Amino acid sequence: MSAEVHDHTQEHEHEHEHHHKDTFITKYIFSIDHKMIAKQYLLTGIVMGVVGVFISMLFRLQLAWPEESFKVFSFFLGESYAPDGVLLNDRYLALVTIHGTIMVFFVLTAALSGTFSNLLIPLQLGARDMASGFLNMVSYWLFFLSSVIMLSSLFVESGPASAGWTIYPPLSALPQAIPGSGMGMTLWLVSMAIFIAASLMGSLNYIVTVINLRTKGMTMTRMPLTIWAFFVTAIIGVISFPVLLSAALLLIFDRSFGTSFFLSDIYLAGEVLHYQGGSPVLFEHLFWFLGHPEVYIILLPALGITSEVIATNSRKPIFGYRAMIMSILAIAFLSTIVWGHHMFISGMNPFLGSVFTFTTLLIAIPSAVKAFNYITTLWKGNLQLNPAMLFSIGLVSTFITGGLTGIILGDSTLDINVHDTYFVVAHFHLVMGISALYGMFAGIYHWYPKMFGRMLNKNLGYVHFWVTAVCAYGVFFPMHFIGLAGLPRRYYTNTNFPLFDDLQNVNVLITVFALIGGAFQLVFLYNFFSSIFYGKRTVQNPWRSNTLEWTAPIEHIHGNWPGEIPEVHRWPYDYSNPAHNEDFVPQNVPLKEGEEVLHH
Repeated sequence: MSAEVHDHTQEHEHEHEHHHKDTFITKYIFSIDHKMIAKQYLLTGIVMGVVGVFISMLFRLQLAWPEESFKVFSFFLGESYAPDGVLLNDRYLALVTIHGTIMVFFVLTAALSGTFSNLLIPLQLGARDMASGFLNMVSYWLFFLSSVIMLSSLFVESGPASAGWTIYPPLSALPQAIPGSGMGMTLWLVSMAIFIAASLMGSLNYIVTVINLRTKGMTMTRMPLTIWAFFVTAIIGVISFPVLLSAALLLIFDRSFGTSFFLSDIYLAGEVLHYQGGSPVLFEHLFWFLGHPEVYIILLPALGITSEVIATNSRKPIFGYRAMIMSILAIAFLSTIVWGHHMFISGMNPFLGSVFTFTTLLIAIPSAVKAFNYITTLWKGNLQLNPAMLFSIGLVSTFITGGLTGIILGDSTLDINVHDTYFVVAHFHLVMGISALYGMFAGIYHWYPKMFGRMLNKNLGYVHFWVTAVCAYGVFFPMHFIGLAGLPRRYYTNTNFPLFDDLQNVNVLITVFALIGGAFQLVFLYNFFSSIFYGKRTVQNPWRSNTLEWTAPIEHIHGNWPGEIPEVHRWPYDYSNPAHNEDFVPQNVPLKEGEEVLHH
């Protein structure tokens, strides 16, 4: 009954839309249309991604040729960062910190979830819009504000935050500790507090929309796996993001109001500071209670997108639909009880370490279920190897290779040997960074026609994929070996340690791959922006897909469908059904007389 009432309310709102004409500001800036907000998230994420990748290319130059003079440093960063083109060591740490923060939170969390949750939840569920368009708009603008504050910290005289993206005290808690602990650190904390508020608003909106606004016939077991992934991701965010907010607020208290939640017995340049009773390990617990679920807040949307793209382009039903749902739910639950594996060398009780080892190794099971289900879906499929499909297959590859090293790092006895080396950098960049980026690229190539009404250039997409795939492994695969050799991460230079002299050539090789891979993202950017204006116009359902978004007209209207919302009669992966002539059957096609519902 309530669903019917809401339906009529939405119909009424939809009719009301036609009584006024949108101005430029209401349509493109302060829009409450989920499709426009998705584009805003995507464009903001692309800008932040360009900054994040560019910063990484700069510090890779420093690692390959330490303390050399590069005009590019002083040209882009200014003399305060690099006098005479030589990067200062504290500014190197600042670049590493801001790169990590931007990529983890602003690109892989907000841009990935914000773009595709906004675009697909109403369209794939058969809703006119999000539960609250206004809250949706506010969440985007808070994200935009937090992005501006984070970028502005790059221009603070004392430099941006320099305590690493994990901002451990006491470096982050004492403004006088290092130059990057001053105003730049304060801006980091303010930016993150606003970012978390934006994420929570978005997540609550997604959850309510999925629960309340599904169209007639759209049961939970007829939802595409993309929606399951976004839905569960939002739930993880609501549970874990407030914990990071509390950590950030308590850290602000320590910095500005003389409290000592995270500080105890501190000596600075021989001076005894007045702090006592706090514990920096408490901050680690609070940070990683978000920090590990954060891995899956990033990964699950990418895995959901991959499920959709692989099924569509294999032209066969997704293998083990219910097993995939159960693996998403299991990952969500287990991700909240494994955070201690980041803290094996923090003096943790060995018994507690063994508990976290057990739960960490347990999470390999649902992750393996997803990997095997992807492979089985691909097996003997009629594969359409377009760029979206290639990036999805690339995600399966990096998810497996990165996940295997996670088994080593999840075991406390093995982790202690490689903790804080480049082995860790290699692991999480492959399993989280590259995998999530591949999922994001797959989503952009697949749903670009839905967003912009035009097709991306397929040949440029192939160039983009192959160069990116080769360079990603070229960057992160060798890092495993220099990590096993003991090379520590976050060091400005290793020239003071003769032990590592033989590894310098590997660092040069990694940097060459990084520069080539980074430069070739310009191919994607050119393809993306030029296709908005000059791309080939799309047909309504270019990939011959089953989900509801492809039944909506190409021209965007506020309300998604003119007239009635389509009704759902079947699950979303009805490909190559022998009862039908076509190899796809959209969800809104009624069952034929005598046709059985596919069991999944």
